[in-house]
Amino acid sequence: MRRPEYDWKLPKEINDRLGTESYGAQRALCEAGHLLLVLHEAPTRGGNQREHAVFLRKPDGKWLYQGQREGEPALRGLLDGYQGVLADLEGRCAKADTADALLQVLERLIPLSRAAANLKDALQSAREQVREDRLVLALRDQAVEVARGLELLLADARLSLDYRLARSAEDQAQAALQFSRAQHKLNIVAALTFPLMALAAVFGMNLRSGLEGLPGHAFWGVFVAGLWLGVMVKGWIGRQEAPAPPSGNGQKKPARPRR
Repeated sequence: MRRPEYDWKLPKEINDRLGTESYGAQRALCEAGHLLLVLHEAPTRGGNQREHAVFLRKPDGKWLYQGQREGEPALRGLLDGYQGVLADLEGRCAKADTADALLQVLERLIPLSRAAANLKDALQSAREQVREDRLVLALRDQAVEVARGLELLLADARLSLDYRLARSAEDQAQAALQFSRAQHKLNIVAALTFPLMALAAVFGMNLRSGLEGLPGHAFWGVFVAGLWLGVMVKGWIGRQEAPAPPSGNGQKKPARPRR
């Protein structure tokens, strides 16, 4: 793989600073009155490859893009591309209601935020070397805003994901506690009724209780009373106890950092 050669003539001083296989990282090279600006397009979804966007500012102030094409619109379009991806990810992060959705946003944000930070540094270097160029100044300021917006959005997405994971763990711990309490109540019921069932199993149910002469509808009364008692026991076992009050200021969903 060799570095692409474009239809322009670069000073020898700049050529000597370029590799043979690629244009490399985002940077600004200023030699012999020429400024070579090596930038990267916004990273694509799920891709580790970086598409280079190479711009040349000639001593007369004219910008070229990867050859003889007009460079100024392409340079503005590159920054607008980062701005558009930022707006799209802000909307997706605001609508993300699951951990999976937040993870997808994070997978896109991490390489994008890194690329935007390097883009900002490259434009800042170019600004320091060609202070008279107002285009570089404007694009440097735009790159600063994009990099800062991506950095804040990345922190917000990570904070939201951490909060969801902590909230899920808390809910699971609370459910386990309620289950443990219900099981304890069942153990109490079993401890009370087991001796009675054991005695009934040993001696049988043929002992005289004095209720043998009651009319037949008394059976249904006992049956209904047993059902009512079962419902009461079920409600007692399934009743959830109020959780202990949280310490400190309580637990609230973290607010999104303000720009």
